[in-house]
Amino acid sequence: MKLLGFWLLLVVFLLCGKQRLGSRVGNASRKVVICPNCPHLTLKVEFSSTVVEDEYIVAFNGYFTANARSKFISSALKNSNVVDWTILPRDNPASDYPSDFEVIQIKEQQRHGVLSLEDHPHIKRVTPQRKVFRSLKYTETDPHSPCNETRWTQKWQSSRPLRRTSLSVGSGFWHATGRHSSRRLLRAIPRQVAQTLQADVLWQMGYTGADVKVAVFDTGLSEKHPHFKNVRERTNWTNEKTLDDGLGHGTFVAGVIASMRECQGFAPDAELHIFRVFTNNQVSYTSWFLDAFNYAILKKIDVLNLSIGGPDFMDHPFVDKVWELTANNVIMVSAIGNDGPLYGTLNNPADQMDVIGVGGIDFEENIARFSSRGMTTWELPGGYGRVKPDIVTYGSGVRGSGIKGGCRSLSGTSVASPVVTGAVTLLASTVTNREIVNPASMKQALIASARRLPGVNMFEQGHGKLDLLKAYQILNSYKPQASLSPSYIDLTECPYMWPYCSQPIYYGGMPTIVNVTILNGMGVTGRLVDKPIWQPYMPQNGDNIEVAFSYSPVLWPWSGYLAISISVAKKAAAWEGITQGHVMVTIASPADDESKTAEQTSTIKLPIKVKIIPTPPRSKRILWDQYHNLRYPPGYFPRDNLRMKNDPLDWNGDHIHTNFRDMYQHLRSMGYFVEVLGSPFTCFDASQYGTLLMVDSEEEYFPEEITKLRRDIDNGLSLIVFGDWYNTSVMRKVKFYDENTRQWWMPDTGGANIPALNDLLSVWGMAFSDGLYEGDFSLASHDMYYASGCSLAKFPEEGIIIGQTLKDQGLEVLKQETSIVENVPILGLYQTPSEGAGRIVLYGDSNCLDDSHRQKDCFWLLDSLLQYTSYGMMPSSLSHSESRQKSAPVTDHPLPERMEGNHLYRYSKVLEAHLGDPKPRPLPACPHLSWAKPLPLNETAPSNLWKHQKLLSVDLDKVVLPNFQQNRPQVRPLSPGESESWDIPGGIMPGRYNQDVGQTIPVFAFLGAMVVLAFFVVQIKAKSKPKRRKPRVKRPQLLLSHPPKSPSV
Repeated sequence: MKLLGFWLLLVVFLLCGKQRLGSRVGNASRKVVICPNCPHLTLKVEFSSTVVEDEYIVAFNGYFTANARSKFISSALKNSNVVDWTILPRDNPASDYPSDFEVIQIKEQQRHGVLSLEDHPHIKRVTPQRKVFRSLKYTETDPHSPCNETRWTQKWQSSRPLRRTSLSVGSGFWHATGRHSSRRLLRAIPRQVAQTLQADVLWQMGYTGADVKVAVFDTGLSEKHPHFKNVRERTNWTNEKTLDDGLGHGTFVAGVIASMRECQGFAPDAELHIFRVFTNNQVSYTSWFLDAFNYAILKKIDVLNLSIGGPDFMDHPFVDKVWELTANNVIMVSAIGNDGPLYGTLNNPADQMDVIGVGGIDFEENIARFSSRGMTTWELPGGYGRVKPDIVTYGSGVRGSGIKGGCRSLSGTSVASPVVTGAVTLLASTVTNREIVNPASMKQALIASARRLPGVNMFEQGHGKLDLLKAYQILNSYKPQASLSPSYIDLTECPYMWPYCSQPIYYGGMPTIVNVTILNGMGVTGRLVDKPIWQPYMPQNGDNIEVAFSYSPVLWPWSGYLAISISVAKKAAAWEGITQGHVMVTIASPADDESKTAEQTSTIKLPIKVKIIPTPPRSKRILWDQYHNLRYPPGYFPRDNLRMKNDPLDWNGDHIHTNFRDMYQHLRSMGYFVEVLGSPFTCFDASQYGTLLMVDSEEEYFPEEITKLRRDIDNGLSLIVFGDWYNTSVMRKVKFYDENTRQWWMPDTGGANIPALNDLLSVWGMAFSDGLYEGDFSLASHDMYYASGCSLAKFPEEGIIIGQTLKDQGLEVLKQETSIVENVPILGLYQTPSEGAGRIVLYGDSNCLDDSHRQKDCFWLLDSLLQYTSYGMMPSSLSHSESRQKSAPVTDHPLPERMEGNHLYRYSKVLEAHLGDPKPRPLPACPHLSWAKPLPLNETAPSNLWKHQKLLSVDLDKVVLPNFQQNRPQVRPLSPGESESWDIPGGIMPGRYNQDVGQTIPVFAFLGAMVVLAFFVVQIKAKSKPKRRKPRVKRPQLLLSHPPKSPSV
């Protein structure tokens, strides 16, 4: 019994010890500890940039010494009469090496000096110096929430307030299911992002990022930070005399990549190169980045993390330098942006083809609301955007290194980016032949291995969630080849192929454009061999569609585009069904030195599947005018809602698949077919469409367009125009002023180009005013909000005019005075008098359709207006409205005139400079597509095109992973303030996994104790049972060795 008591005491001790120790390593305990100082923050990143007055970046055609660069500039300016110019000194590590640019200051406001520089044969481009301002704001969670509570309540902020209830500000990143049940299986949430992505499997195989140079472009890193053991170099590119991180963002990013203890990074043995490119005031300049990029090329950096970005994809020196970086075999990983859930919000450089653009998900594998969405907007208005992001990974509640030590949790795509950077660094260290690792092959491995998230479209998730182990398998059996992104086109697959799958195609419609990215893993340069080949499948009616191609003449660096235009053949005008075929593309690249052949080639098949329907009636077809929508960059086109001061730029493309996505979805649900016009009005057949929809137009109009539109409306086309504010006094008021550079940034238009619209509408006696109004009102029992809209200045008396009582916002902006104005005419409906002619509708505000800052939608109004324009049915809610005015509008506001000195001609497709007075350019020719000659195949096409991208010559069976911890359960994340792991000196040893010792000891002790306890329980039970007498058996007499005793009496 004493022995039994001893063992029972031992078991109790071990169980209690496990409970106490378990609380240290993150296992659940019964006692909830309140941690008021939990450093779990949500990161809000905002970027803005301004032109620095009198400073220019002079880019050369090659790398030259400082003396040679000075001579080139002096020679170029010698005959320009510009005397007061200086080359600004750049005191940084790159100044000792030849460079391909110089920063000069020209004090005199003389444009011809800059033009003289551009005429020099050694000078490639002259662009203004830009000052970049990044705002990092950390929002703490509720300090009274328990540290080990998995349902974190995080605050999310955006520069654009979202009014939709499904995306309300302040809701958590981990979304509730919306169902109630008495018992639920709570999904376990991972502890560390590196372990979650199974980096520990590669660690146990001996891979820890050794011999890979990874650069972190951020806010610096302190010299003696305890989390890092292989910081090879720290450099400062700012005007501050420090290398340390004063903000903590750079330390966090470096920790996610390469921390060796506590919050462990992916590649602890990688060579860290820290580039401090932001000051403690979060300011940087384009020239700082250019110098730092040049230095990274000199140092032969392998992987570069850039957790920054902005909307300016036309900052040419920066974009050119990123291309040069990747051309020098630097794998760049960049955050896609924190401007979601709005579409068309991709940041540069993550939106470039040669860069790995990373979006964010939470630990429930939902797309993070802050993660920016595609498509790219470079290609607008004539083309269509590319698929971005490339992949997504964890970016919500990720733990990384604190500024002085310890761990903190942050959220944002600037967190997801170093997760992929760390994974890429770790993957690169697993490849024996490092020559095959390049920006294209690494991206091919990542997107081919990515795991697609269900119910999410490609402009949200790209190719899916990062799968580290499968990427390892692909990369280690990889042979140089070309591939496509996306790898197939299935216009019937929803929701992944949204928006293509949301509307079938038909004869007579605008061609559907799919912009495919070509990735060339064979070399930095390449080309298409001959033209792509279109091969329709005859059993699947492939000859019912026509295909045309446009593609990059040269694939550089590592990539190019293949734009595929798909249209329905005339013979299928009344046909309905599915049609299939495929495109064959052959890519060639110069062979390496060891190869005996002149070129390497790779042939790719691109399957295509589309749905065709009979051509819809004219009344159901809407044409969206994209050609006359302008956006930032390059010009300053202000937001349509002046209340949104934190987000002043109109930069989302104004496309039905970006910031007008909700409107498009609504129109499709109502049975309308929406097509996009990316060319002038002279290039479409108006007899095919019921309504031309013009929303928030900033561009001017060719005289030929005005004439044709007048003729089209006389022949039955209807027109709906949603305008916006335009007031030159207000435009001068909302200009930017930068205190440091003393630079004014003047808008090039208002919310819309009202003077140009008035020119277009003048033939019908219609015009918008320069009044600026806002306010809430009710129309046809619907609550409405007028956000910085204009009023009607002229309208025919025969039309219907709706007026409302609104606030004069222009007066408030200019004089800070409040004035209420009654009977402001905001809506007009007019039937043109000619027989069979169309109808015209004007409304003075587009914010109720725009996803960017919409507070109350007016989709119901758009439905009513389309009933009028398409079918001639006047909505009774408008014709009998109490707000209807009986007379034509009379306004005190004059018709707006174009602001003197505006620079719209610099960005316009219509205007050009002409002796100081911009004039219309010659009308461009309409786009003409050359349809590919089909080479029919009598083959049956596969029914399901979706499967993981299978790269050529990749056999995953050849790369076998160790058979351990493949199905280990996930555990919840450590809450801020809890210890992440025992601090083992030396961190992760090469080839070994730095597990929590405190997690293994109690587990084995518990198992051993349970075995011993079971043994003793069995013994106790055996001894405590009452013994039953066994019946005696008489022994045989032959076995007795002595005679039996005689019984005594």
